[in-house]
Amino acid sequence: MQAALCLVLVIAIGCMQITSVTAADPDPLLDNPLNLTSFTIRDIFHNGDVSSGPGGVRAAVNTRNFPATTSEGITVVRFEMVPCGVNVPHTHPRASELLSLISGGPLQVGFIDTSGNAHLDIIHPGDSTLFPRGLLHFEINLGTENATYLSALNSQNPGTLNAGASLFRVPELTLATALNTEFSVLKKIAKSISSDLTTLQKSSKAHCVPGKWV
Repeated sequence: MQAALCLVLVIAIGCMQITSVTAADPDPLLDNPLNLTSFTIRDIFHNGDVSSGPGGVRAAVNTRNFPATTSEGITVVRFEMVPCGVNVPHTHPRASELLSLISGGPLQVGFIDTSGNAHLDIIHPGDSTLFPRGLLHFEINLGTENATYLSALNSQNPGTLNAGASLFRVPELTLATALNTEFSVLKKIAKSISSDLTTLQKSSKAHCVPGKWV
């Protein structure tokens, strides 16, 4: 009897742990918590959270500019990326991401898992790819046309951590040891890294030729 009770307790605790690990945003308690009369946002490149840079334009839909998403556990971002544009390596600590290429490209996409394995792919219009929650990932437009794609994240506040900018916030002694390099090299690299989390970058002509790797 005691053995059976112990087994039940072990299973119950295990289920609780699984639930706590896999839970995303809390479930909504009301259909329309803000008593909204509209559930549509028009022209997200005008009314969304828009940023532009050398690599293209991105527009995010979130609770600030589209209140209908409140408590729905979703954030959506639309991208218009130029050839050789790059969404630099970053993570979303609180969300998984489903990316769908609508037109243009193709895109090279990928993420690094916790075993250090790189999962890389080339996607074309009509393809979708998944970036698991919290894992380092990126996109680059390898084609000769602008790439239009959409990313949906399963949190209303997914968070974004820029890998390069964050890495160089680590104290120099620790970073120099980790990278096995000199302080002078770190200082030079740090000056060239953008700390902007929202702006798409563009690879230099020396590194990227549109269409070369397609």
